[in-house]
Amino acid sequence: MRRLWAWAIAVLVGCGPAAEPAPLPVFAEAPRAPSPSAEVPASTGTLFIDTHADTTQRMLDMGDDLSSRLPNGHVDLPRMREGGLSAIFLSIWVDPRRYHGEEGWARALALVRTVRDFAAAHPDDAALCTTAGEVRAAHASGRIALLMGLEGAHALGDADDDTLIARLGELHALGVRYVTVTWTGDNRFGHASTGGHASRGLTPLGRRLVREMNRLGVIVDVSHVSDRTAHDVLDVTTRPVLASHSATRALSEHVRNVPDDLIRRIAAGGGAVCVNFYAHFLDADYGVRRRALEHDHHGEFAHLRGRSWQTATERNAIAARIDPALRPPAVRVLADHLAHVVEVGGEGAACLGSDFDGISELPEGMQDVADLPRLVEELTSRELPVAAIGGENVLRVLSAQTE
Repeated sequence: MRRLWAWAIAVLVGCGPAAEPAPLPVFAEAPRAPSPSAEVPASTGTLFIDTHADTTQRMLDMGDDLSSRLPNGHVDLPRMREGGLSAIFLSIWVDPRRYHGEEGWARALALVRTVRDFAAAHPDDAALCTTAGEVRAAHASGRIALLMGLEGAHALGDADDDTLIARLGELHALGVRYVTVTWTGDNRFGHASTGGHASRGLTPLGRRLVREMNRLGVIVDVSHVSDRTAHDVLDVTTRPVLASHSATRALSEHVRNVPDDLIRRIAAGGGAVCVNFYAHFLDADYGVRRRALEHDHHGEFAHLRGRSWQTATERNAIAARIDPALRPPAVRVLADHLAHVVEVGGEGAACLGSDFDGISELPEGMQDVADLPRLVEELTSRELPVAAIGGENVLRVLSAQTE
């Protein structure tokens, strides 16, 4: 799931529409007051890790400084502290409609450099981490742990096979610790859930990629991939995998969500499913109704076409005015998905993969990362394993890559 960046200078070409339109980023929200229960996670000392946020593009393209409270978006260090989020995987995502072939590889390196430069410039507030021990040390020292994941192996570029595999090693050396095999479209490594051949799986080069990731100690991420690709990954891998930002299909029938048979296989191999916070994935019926509303009232939204990324909040406000009864799912629905992963895969199978700064609608009652305590309260009230879901499961998977 990804954002349709509409820079005035960009011309998006080369990719057909996915089954689910890419959601717009939410970068125009009004400033918010701190969450009233902001200290809850921090006061317990529990480690909370988010395995997927698309904040990196804002840092590179708009110069957003995460060390300061920002007036928009979902993530910055002050709001992470308020919400008790200890660590975050910043996504290295390359839009294949804008960056083609080898341009994609250059873009990936620029995003990686942005994260590394930020960590170097703010050593008292943040730490670039690549191991579970480093994450724990950063948390103990009061710093936010920054990790990186490459979203879509298409970003390795368009070179020969040997060069693409070698580039995985370059990314590992720079600190990248997971790679999502595909994004929304099929690529040379495998097939996507929203690609043109969702019944197909890993390619021979994709199998080689998984083996090299196992060798290097890079987590294989099965979000976005087709079910067949995910099963093929589990057939090949010798290490636990993550679904870094996917909800559950049993509760919400969407191809981007993970079915129960895959939850079981991922969990049986020591991996985990990190639930996405996107309202349209948490409640696919809501997503259908919301898209139908925009279609039926297209004139109300016409002035937003062709404008920049500052449209998501306005679009949501228009929809709420047209039909006040059409409300996104509540935080409890997000908790339902996490509870379902635990029910199907066990306490070690669930984790948090928000997709912050890459989605247009969060659950009702959650405006940004500072509202994480509302989810924690919901999980606690159900006597779910908060520490495991919050971060320990992710650290286990990360540690298992090198054991």
